[in-house]
Amino acid sequence: MSLSGKVALVTGASRGIGAATAKRLAECGAAVGVNYFTSQAPALAVVDEIVRTGGKAVAVQADVRVPEQVASMVKNTVSALGPIDILVLNAGANVPLKLFAEMTTEEFENKVMGELRGFFHPLKAVIPAMIERKTGCIVGISSGLSRHPGPRFSAHTTAKSAVDGLMKSLALELGQFGIRVNTVAPGLTITDATSWMPAEQRDAIGKMTPLRRVANPEDIAGAVAMIVSDDAGFVTGSYIPVSGGQLML
Repeated sequence: MSLSGKVALVTGASRGIGAATAKRLAECGAAVGVNYFTSQAPALAVVDEIVRTGGKAVAVQADVRVPEQVASMVKNTVSALGPIDILVLNAGANVPLKLFAEMTTEEFENKVMGELRGFFHPLKAVIPAMIERKTGCIVGISSGLSRHPGPRFSAHTTAKSAVDGLMKSLALELGQFGIRVNTVAPGLTITDATSWMPAEQRDAIGKMTPLRRVANPEDIAGAVAMIVSDDAGFVTGSYIPVSGGQLML
């Protein structure tokens, strides 16, 4: 799955799935823009690891919900690495873990609109150049919860369902320009975002999964690397669960 000569931009890449994805794409030969919002030191550590192992990367700061910051992020990535061939939309808004009846309007809107803005602005900044070059690959990181909801995740499920729909719409609109758009939907993955979950609950979910474990960030990164490679050159508009078989479509 060689990505030699490609340039990738990964949002929310300072830790977790984003960091693992940035490193995996670099291992495959891509030069990588490592986006971060406030976690500069972890983002620089990701860049250092990529460079130390012979790759090329740059840390680019932006709150992906703010268009002016996104424009600067894209400009800096292109200036340092070249035109963007691969966009991985991984940055997400904080999840309010509440029953819907207990959730405020503000909490719900912040999650849903924050998630959509985090997709919308990078897409608007990157797509025009992809159309001009008639090539590109976009991956949105969703969640298995968009298809299989859980209690206290109504805002998260709604947000991820919205971006799933956006990705399908873009696959339809952008295919004529040689741009592929796909969605990768992780199951339960061991990251900072799931650190609140008791170990016994996580282990119970793993035992109910056909592969008998939950995911590591590297599992998701591998799926992203696969889908952005030329080996998947005729795959677009897909929703790909990476859940060890917990979600089967």
